[in-house]
Amino acid sequence: MKMKKSSIATRAIHGKKLYPYKGPVATPIYQTSTYRFENSNDAVRYAQGDPSVYVYSRYHNPSVEDVEEKLAALYDADASVLFSSGMAAISTAILSIVKAGDEIISTPMLYGGTYRFFRDVLPLFNVSVKYVDGKQLSDLSMLVTPRTKLFYCESPTNPTVELIDLYRAIAEVKRAGKKSGARIRTMIDNTFASCLHQAPFDIGFDIVVESATKYIGGHSDLLAGAVIGTKIDMKQVRQIAKYLGGCADPFAAFLLSRSLKTFELRVQKQTENAMALARVLEKQKNVLRVLYPGLTSHPQHAIAKKQMSGFGAMVLIEVKGGVQGAAMVCDSLNVAVNAMSLGGVETLVSIPVYSSHINMSESELKQHGVTPGMIRISVGVEGIDDLISDFLQAIKKL
Repeated sequence: MKMKKSSIATRAIHGKKLYPYKGPVATPIYQTSTYRFENSNDAVRYAQGDPSVYVYSRYHNPSVEDVEEKLAALYDADASVLFSSGMAAISTAILSIVKAGDEIISTPMLYGGTYRFFRDVLPLFNVSVKYVDGKQLSDLSMLVTPRTKLFYCESPTNPTVELIDLYRAIAEVKRAGKKSGARIRTMIDNTFASCLHQAPFDIGFDIVVESATKYIGGHSDLLAGAVIGTKIDMKQVRQIAKYLGGCADPFAAFLLSRSLKTFELRVQKQTENAMALARVLEKQKNVLRVLYPGLTSHPQHAIAKKQMSGFGAMVLIEVKGGVQGAAMVCDSLNVAVNAMSLGGVETLVSIPVYSSHINMSESELKQHGVTPGMIRISVGVEGIDDLISDFLQAIKKL
């Protein structure tokens, strides 16, 4: 009898190994760069594609493969490839699809590192990027040409927590591709939502990228990234990864495997805290606006309800006093930590114009929807009363 699909919590802990077997409960750390051959025929078997032959940890490693299997299971996908950072995952995934002369169409609100990769690096490879307003996705048909190979987006966006109507995006990409004759792949950065709150493959996306440093890792103690998709796509991603070298470290993989065991518990608690904190901050006179998809005041709240099963743990506020006001709030916090990351069990705050979007022009900031007085809050698992009190005392200093 076929078993019903297991829950995200079960898949995060066990992956696809839902059967009795002899072995360690925690996957060991295979801290090795290379592997012994039983005999020289092993090298031949590897060259012929035998996946059971281990050669070199830049190619594959048992600790890393354990996490890759679990991440694929979490997304209900065929396969995944683990990387040394989120940007290694993003850049390698993109370079596995595009070549010189190709075009990418992206929504403009992006993580600063991704935007700079598009702006500063891809032109060196003669790959161009066009931007379509996430609120005007029908414009895709005017931008697509036979050279268009990829549609890329984030939702929710970093740092402004805006949403793209993902169902509409997929429909418009298909329509534009049919009209132009282009075969357009679709890729989404799902870091802010995580697989707990958003299932891009169910919506129709081809490839998902995620910074595993964030909610998957969850403890602010590792760097990693992941690409998830079909076996065919991941085979190409893995091949490019061999040459670019952004392979995951076995110890980081071990930490990720540990973190996955509490993934649902952590992210669900963070989400509950985020909603409670956002509701309180929305009522403060020194806070000009609060952006959180779970609030009915969020411009795309209806879209969030349609395509997300939960609203995540990222809250964006804009305070009075511009960047000086934002700095005063961040410097006055005692429980929340002023640090440039997200997704950990600690509540972290950062000022986008001082962090992810530093040194961008006024026009670029406007394109990304970023203003000087914004504070990005990655809500953690601390006691919610402690968090609320901390933010209220800091905001009152404005």
